Amino acid sequence: MREYTIDSNSAGKRLDRWLSNELPALPLGLMQKFIRLKRIKINGKAAPRDARLNAGDRLQLYISDEFFEKPKTVDPFLSRIHPKLDVLYEDENLLLVDKRPGLMCHPDAREKVNTLIAHAQAYLYQKGEWDSADPKQFAPALCNRIDRFTGGIVIIAKTEAAMRVVNQKIRDREIEKRYLCIIHGRIAPPAGTLTGYIAKPDGAKKVTVLNKPAPGAQKAQTKYATLETVRGLSLMECELLTGRTHQIRAQFAHAGHPLLGDNQYGSAKQNERFGRSYQALYAYKLTFRFKSDAGVLNSLNGRSWQVKQVPFVGEYFSPEE
Repeated sequence: MREYTIDSNSAGKRLDRWLSNELPALPLGLMQKFIRLKRIKINGKAAPRDARLNAGDRLQLYISDEFFEKPKTVDPFLSRIHPKLDVLYEDENLLLVDKRPGLMCHPDAREKVNTLIAHAQAYLYQKGEWDSADPKQFAPALCNRIDRFTGGIVIIAKTEAAMRVVNQKIRDREIEKRYLCIIHGRIAPPAGTLTGYIAKPDGAKKVTVLNKPAPGAQKAQTKYATLETVRGLSLMECELLTGRTHQIRAQFAHAGHPLLGDNQYGSAKQNERFGRSYQALYAYKLTFRFKSDAGVLNSLNGRSWQVKQVPFVGEYFSPEE
């Protein structure tokens, strides 16, 4: 049995209408049956369904608990998405996913639905791990982003605690990110560090790489190693020592070796010869190298994840070469 006290907002309402509003899981026919069977009472006495309620009335309901449950509100957006995620790792705090090239991380003016964050939130919503209608719950969020046409590992926080830790570790350079890319030509020396200063003018879509410090320019460093060179193309492994906008793409272009397929920083005519229209760049490996306490993520320290396949490697550097 459950008992309710009628407040001033409900005073004057009919009994059946109050029940329909407060107990949406209770079917109308069953409600009328319970009233006839005197399993619904006002101040301990049976009452007809059209009885008017008064402030202070005590309403006693002798019915099953299942009828007191509030039906879950269905999110019309997240419930209709068919999540497509290549999950590399998942626990109660975070997700590591391999984002495919062409998929945007967040919505923009042209694309509102088919984004990584939408797929991730729909995935967790449909699993029942997150209720988008509950404002008290943390909304799953991306901790890092990569360009639309760059593929690779993205960290998605399921909890606020995980989000705080990952953001701090990214700032402290305690999360190692390695990339594979293909550049035009053969860079000399074959291994080293690209160092420059990246500036992005207001409203510009491209960044500019400078050789010397300048107002508004941020230092950028990319460690690289040549893995293989075939037909005028070099397969490179890169490690970001800093995290600037378009850093790898802009620095290799500045060094005279733009990325294959990168028409923004390279030559569209040159890329046409190889049949590629977007940059050959992939964030293929992620390692947690925590130097200090990582809270809920301490157990992940020292662990590393790598994508199963980087498509352009097999396309341009096949085993037969």
